[in-house]
Amino acid sequence: MMNKPEELKEIENEIRKCSKCPLSKTRKLPVSGEGNADAKVILVGLGPGHNEDLQGRPFVGSAGKFLDELLELARLQRKEVYITNVVKCYPPGNAPTEEEIGTCSPYLDRQIEIIKPKIIITLGNIATNYIFKKSGLKSQNMGGIHGKIFQINNLFFQVKIIPMYHPASALYNSEMKEVLREDWKNLNITNGGIEYGRRRED
Repeated sequence: MMNKPEELKEIENEIRKCSKCPLSKTRKLPVSGEGNADAKVILVGLGPGHNEDLQGRPFVGSAGKFLDELLELARLQRKEVYITNVVKCYPPGNAPTEEEIGTCSPYLDRQIEIIKPKIIITLGNIATNYIFKKSGLKSQNMGGIHGKIFQINNLFFQVKIIPMYHPASALYNSEMKEVLREDWKNLNITNGGIEYGRRRED
């Protein structure tokens, strides 16, 4: 029986060979995801950008640098979390089709099933809408739900979903940067446990 890292590696190998949708014809390197196979927290974005396509790793460009800052505000490090995307190959214009999302998203479903996180942080509208739909939640405007916590309980899984604006949305907007910083400060996730929505005074 395979352990979690082996199972995730198997998915990565499948993605590397995948040719199920048109994105496989234009990508340079697929981006499966990376991080801790036993992570309490999974971060889910839309898909790889140009820099990620070149390096085969998630969030390595300017948005990735800002994400590192946001993780630090929540007292998290990259090595503690697992970072992945709904779509594993670079979608030109950052606009995958519904067909491409439908074809690729089962890989994400399997990653979540293997890791069994306590928290899924969705980055941006497309990732949030996908995870909401899979969880039986109604799609909502990001302006009204960012930073809020949605508890999902079923017979097989218990997880908290926390929608966030995508880090890229704040790169050239100082006001949006502050919104993201405040949202991530409020997560208050620590190694000793997970607390939600509480403002730290330090």
